[in-house]
Amino acid sequence: MRTSRKAPAGAAVRIGAVVGVLATLLATGCGVVGGEAPRETVVIAADLELTGEGSELGAVYRNALELRVEQINQQGLLGNRELELRILDNRSDSATAAQNIASLAADPTVTAIITGACAECLLAAVDTINNVGVPTIALAAATAVADPVEERQYVFKVGPNAKDVATALARELDAAGAEAVAVVAADDTYGQEGVAELAAALSRFDVELAHEETLGAGTDSLREAANRILSWRPEPQVDEFGFPIPVDNNGVDAVVLWGFGSRSGQFVQQLREVGYRGDLFLDMGAADTLFLPEASGQALAGTTLIFTETLVIDELIATSPAKANRKNWFNDYNARYGTYHAFASFAADAVQLVAEAVNRVGTDRELVRAAIESTRFDGFTGPLRMSPQHHSGLMPQALVALVARGDRWRMAG
Repeated sequence: MRTSRKAPAGAAVRIGAVVGVLATLLATGCGVVGGEAPRETVVIAADLELTGEGSELGAVYRNALELRVEQINQQGLLGNRELELRILDNRSDSATAAQNIASLAADPTVTAIITGACAECLLAAVDTINNVGVPTIALAAATAVADPVEERQYVFKVGPNAKDVATALARELDAAGAEAVAVVAADDTYGQEGVAELAAALSRFDVELAHEETLGAGTDSLREAANRILSWRPEPQVDEFGFPIPVDNNGVDAVVLWGFGSRSGQFVQQLREVGYRGDLFLDMGAADTLFLPEASGQALAGTTLIFTETLVIDELIATSPAKANRKNWFNDYNARYGTYHAFASFAADAVQLVAEAVNRVGTDRELVRAAIESTRFDGFTGPLRMSPQHHSGLMPQALVALVARGDRWRMAG
């Protein structure tokens, strides 16, 4: 004979509760059946030079950040998460930047911070960044913003290091047959790094760094430096018996400008006006828009610039998914803002670094920091490979030689 078994009273209560919850979820459209789960907001903050000396590049970074955040949200690349961008203006002042970053770091809703072109601005806040523990992506060129790693555990950098740029420049100088080189560097952290790294790189190619100039702001100083370069001659040398040693008395045969940004064109004009006719080479800091400035375009003709292929990706064939992505980014930025700016890709890659990390581990700051530290992807600028030993991730092979030809930059060769 079959006997019936009643469910325990407690089980009946639990079953009734589950049914009630499901009924509520179905009625409100929330939950797994019907409707969409609420989207989580991921806040990325940025401290940029929107006014003051660095405002030109700060505006470029703001444009690129806004565009990339918009693209990620529209394409649903973060699933049920959505990026929100908050931007503060540091007025190109390191003290203001330190205050801004401290305020953003103290806000628990901020997952990560992106800082602008001013290396000194980030360095003024690096202790706060480390003490609070907020992942920070630096757009500044100076290697010092992310090195030494043991003192920059929460800081990462997407631009190339001075050592890699110097090596690329030295290779181009050697190929051009340069023997005596003058370098003119900006009077800041990046300029100081540049002179040291260029001297080391040139020594490996047996090219002499014959003359150095360090300059601050002001066009008068540019012309004075141009005259000093033009008049430079090697010091007379004598042998062990006191007889003069014949030397090339023609002065420097190549000039490198390091870290002047848009002022590089002005300095090139000054060099040409005082009569310098030798080769000219620019570090990546001199990159600007794709098309040469009308005022200095003629003076820049034939000048070599070390940068990444993204600046000229429109004239290259997309032979890989990475190149296709760069071409799409170039076209999207150009369509939105009317021209392409060289440094836009760095800001886009900074957003991408955070997005990749959030996709993997969520929004916890410590987990995001660890995820960024192990990130490997082909960005809009080039291949990025972060590690616990290297927080400056752009690979040296991302750098190429460009030449000023006609009204724009083009691939050399």
